[in-house]
Order: sequence, then structure tokens, then C-alpha cells
Amino acid sequence: MTAVAAPARVRALTGAAGDPRWSRPAMWTVLAAAFVLYAWALGGNANEYYAAAVLSGTRSWKAFFFGAIDAGSFITVDKPPLALWVMGLSARIFGHGTYSMLMPQVLAGVAAVGTVYSAVRRSFGRTRQGHVAALVAAVVMTLTPITVAINRDNNPDTVLVLLLVLAAWFCLESLRTARLRPLLLAALFVGLGFNAKMLQAYLVVPAFGMAYLVCARHGLARRVGHLLAAGVVLVASSAWWMVVVDLWPAASRPYVGGSTGNTVRDLVIGYNGLGRIFGQDRAGGGSGGANFGGQAGAGRLFNDVMAGQISWLLPFCAVALAFVVLLRARGPLFDGAAWLLWGGWLVVHHAVFSFSHGTFHPYYTTAMAPAVAALTGMGATVMWQAYRGSRGWAWALPVAVAVTGGWAFVVLRRTPEWLPWLAWVVLGATTVAVAGFVTVIVTGLVTRLVTGLVPASATGAATGLVAGRGRMAGRVTVVAVAAAVVAGLAGPAAYAVSPLGARVNGTNPTAGPSTGRTGGPGGFGGPPPGGELPGPRTDALRGGEPPQGEPGVRERGSMGGGVAGSTVRYLVANQGRATWLVAVGSAQQASSIILSTGRPVIAMGGFTGSDPAMTVPRLRELVSSGRLRYVLPGGRGGPGGGDTAVTTWVTAHCAAVDGHTGLYDCAP
Repeated sequence: MTAVAAPARVRALTGAAGDPRWSRPAMWTVLAAAFVLYAWALGGNANEYYAAAVLSGTRSWKAFFFGAIDAGSFITVDKPPLALWVMGLSARIFGHGTYSMLMPQVLAGVAAVGTVYSAVRRSFGRTRQGHVAALVAAVVMTLTPITVAINRDNNPDTVLVLLLVLAAWFCLESLRTARLRPLLLAALFVGLGFNAKMLQAYLVVPAFGMAYLVCARHGLARRVGHLLAAGVVLVASSAWWMVVVDLWPAASRPYVGGSTGNTVRDLVIGYNGLGRIFGQDRAGGGSGGANFGGQAGAGRLFNDVMAGQISWLLPFCAVALAFVVLLRARGPLFDGAAWLLWGGWLVVHHAVFSFSHGTFHPYYTTAMAPAVAALTGMGATVMWQAYRGSRGWAWALPVAVAVTGGWAFVVLRRTPEWLPWLAWVVLGATTVAVAGFVTVIVTGLVTRLVTGLVPASATGAATGLVAGRGRMAGRVTVVAVAAAVVAGLAGPAAYAVSPLGARVNGTNPTAGPSTGRTGGPGGFGGPPPGGELPGPRTDALRGGEPPQGEPGVRERGSMGGGVAGSTVRYLVANQGRATWLVAVGSAQQASSIILSTGRPVIAMGGFTGSDPAMTVPRLRELVSSGRLRYVLPGGRGGPGGGDTAVTTWVTAHCAAVDGHTGLYDCAP
């Protein structure tokens, strides 16, 4: 038993027979680097909106299942709860805190890197080129700036990306093995992705479907049948939670946050669906997309806000795709299914993210990172093969390096005060790389021309000329490759490490320096200093004195919804047997109080403050039953402004506790 087990452990570290000896250690090194990037100094990183829901899920299984922001289950967050379930289970096991909540995110990010590595390597088989392509892809995935930022946060995009990458792996495996089961598993993982972030998960479906329809080793009728079967799995794995929630009696479950009709169907179609594309987040409402990712249009991903987050290697991917399309007619030097899948993934996401008029955050583009990584790894490999073995196509590699390095220089010069030397290093490396590649190509052409003109009597001299040229070309190529790596990765690597030195804004996480429209690693505003995520601190909230309206004392809240500290202390001291500590206008206020006290708080207007979750009859019923005593109306912004009827009822039927705080006591 021992003799068999030891080689298995060795193979896990060094790779299978036939793999280059460096391949598996290099992969583990990249995964370790990814873990450090994503896990270093996590204290204080979190979107308090989702953090409050995770905490509430540890206090109530009902809140856990529905994804309610409060343990009393008044209203859900505006996303399906799968990502919250992952973090919530960790918090239930290890206790609620920053690391227990974010470590599953870190591990999901590292797993996504490893899955991209495996998917790319399998597309090339167990060849040296396949391992190089996979390693390049893993490095690019690890160093994508926006991916580093979001993997250090508790937004659902990290889990979404892992699920979609797993789906891609199984789709390619189905094409490789000609089996149906992996295709069904791919559909299952996309459906799970739907339960993390709804319709955004479906952006990969056109690429998967096209790759299977074109490349599967079956007859057309069978291919279509397999895709229909996968569609059934996709619908079932996507819709089950939605069906359960919508069939659940509305009176005994939370209001569906973000919806106008208290159904998940409405959330799918509107707020988290077509509203994201057409700019109608809810009926008659606009969007604030331009406030986060810039104006919609073909250049959005290259503007001042977005360029440093995701665009560094998009020019390289464009050249690689064009190269492969042209080369396809001259011979299959690549896995066509992989190029269709990853290329389709990138094209669809690029189009949707560029032209969406709804709410758009930079961190959405982390979903592009797997495709960018895979195309970069595969593109570098096939262009390198052409550089080494083709006269006409050898120029593709220096062209790709030139446009990539040139674009990196432009991006870095947009913030000349931030690492001012880096742009010039990138420009110098680009120049060296391109010059080296071109020199080798030109000298090769000259050498072939000269040897073709040498008479047969001088073959010895010609042989010496070729040998000398080969040695020189080898040395120049090594320098050129090293310079090309610096040109392509120095910029994104510098951005990628920046979140390690500053706390990420949980609401709008970004990496790199401020561009005048974001706050650098923390995005705009950023969370307050202090290390750990705010947790229940009831021992620090003693005292029953009425609030005196201290405008300078605010509970911590990265979304700007703070409530006076004396108000919170008063509420804790006087909650009595009420289910909810207080009802406030929006989740911006509620999440901070929930995290500070550990008590349920009603967010009457949901995330935006404009959800019609609270009505006068509902408020009257909660007050008369004793489940709610205090109301803090106002603070309900967003489209439509808020429910004035609720505010009017509160001011008419409840007693003001203090005129400066706006708190009302509605006890009968």
C-alpha cells in the first residue's frame, strides 16, 4: 500500500508521466500566488449589504433560505442567495466575521484559476505547448486586477465565475470525449450560476451552444437533441428556487427585494434582467450605470474607469482571434471547440457590458477574465508556433506584443502620478520585445536568401552561417520573450497588488489608482478603517437614555446610510419583545445597524430605498401585533423617491422620540 501511495502523492505534485517536470510545480506556484493575492489582509473588506444578510442567515434558517437581509425575514437582498449560502455556511461553522465570510470567496477564486488551467491544458493535450498555454492562462487569470479586487469581497460574482468556469470545463470535456453527461453537468453549473446572479450567468450559453453545435462528434440531429436535453437541465437547475419562492404564500415569506411585484419572476425580467441592458431597472426608472462604469458604448471597457480593471490584454486577444480565424483555412493547428467557446464567451460579454444602459459596476467584468486568460494562453502558444515555423505568419506575435504593450503604456499614462516610471518600463520592454522578434524574423529571411545564393562548393561556409544565426536568434528570442512578458503583465500586475495595501470598497470594488471617478482600490468612498468587519457589539450599546441627535457619531457603513450612535443605543435598550429593532428607509441604514447590533432591522425600501415592500396596512399590522415599535422614516432614495404614505402615517400616528433624529415610537 505504501509503495503505491507514495508515487501517487509525487504525481500530484510533479504531474503525470509525460508531463514536463516543471509543469505541476509551476501550477502550484501560481495557485499559491493567487491565494496570497486574494487572502492577504482581508480585514475590513465587505459589502455591508451582503454581510448583513450573511449574519442574518446565521440567526435564522428562514432568512438563510430566502436570502433575507434581516433575521426577521422582512425583505430579501436583490440577488438570489446561492453565494450567500456558501458564505453563510462558513459563518455558521466558524462564526460570523470577515475571514469566515470571505475565505470561501478566496478559495472559489483560487479554484477558478486552477479550473482555467485544467481546461486550457486539456484543449492542447499533454504536450509542452499545452502546459505553457495553461500556465500563461492561469497567470493572466490570477493577475486580472478586477478579479483580485472582487475575490477579496463578498459580492456574488466570485462564486458566479467559478460556476461558469466549471461549466466551460465540462462543456469542453463533453466535446473531447463525445459523451452527454459532461454537457448536462455544464448546464447544471450554469443553472447554479443563475442562482448566484440570475441572467448574467446565461451570457456564456450562446458560446457553449455554438461550440457544441459546430464541433460535437455526432450527427446534427443528435447534437440538437443533446442541446435540448442540456436546456432542460439548465431550466430546472435555474428555476427551482424561483418557483419555490413564488409559490410560497407571500404573507409568510420575505418581500423579494428589487422587485415591483414581490415575485422572483419580476426580479429576473426587470431589475436583474432586461433592466440591466435597457436601463429600466424598474418600471419608469432609469439607471445609474454611468456613475460606476462610464457611459455605454463601444469604448466603455477602455475608458478611464474600466481600462485598468480588465482591458490590458483585450488587444492581444483580438489579434489572437483574428490570427486564428485567418489560420483556420490553412490547417487546424488548434482546438476549434476551445476557440469557439472562449472566443464566444469574450465577444458576448464584451458586447453586453459595453452597450448595457442599466446599472453597471466595473466588477461585473470579472466574468470576462476566464475568457481573456484562456485566449491569451492559447493565442500566445499558436502565435509562438507560427513565429518558430512559418514565414508568412511569424509576424503575428510581434504585432500582438506591440499593440498590447502600446495600450498598456496608454493606460498607465492616464495616471502619471501613480508609479510614474512603470509606463516607461512597459514602453521600453515593448520596444525590446518587438525589436527582438523582428530582428530574428528578418535575419532568418536574409539567411535563407543568402544560403540560397551560395554555390554548392561553399556549403561548409553556408552551414556555419546558419549555425551562427541559430545561436544568435536563440539568445535574442529569449530576451524578446522576457521583455514581452513584462510588456503584457507589468501593468495588470501592478494594479492587481494594489488592493493588498488598501481596503476594498465592498459596494464598488476596484483595483489600481484613482482615475478621478473612483477611489482607487477602495472605489469611491471606501469602507472606514478599523480592520474587522463590524460585528454584534451589544455590550457596547448599553444605556437607555433617549437619543440627543449626535450628527458626528455615526455607525460604520460603506454605503453612507449611517444612523446616529446614540439612536442605536437607545433602540437596543428599549427594543423589548419586538421582533425588529427598528424600521428604516433603506438597506443602506439597515445593514449597518444589523452588523452593529446583531438585531433584526427592517429595510422598508430595500437596497435602493424604492422597493414597495412596506405599505401602510403592513406597517399598521406589525405595530399592532407588537413585532415593531420604532420607525425611522426617510432615507429612501432611488427612482420614485420613497413611500410618502408610510411617512405620513408614521408622523400622524406615532410619537416623535426626539425631533432632531427623526425617530418615532409607534407603540399603541
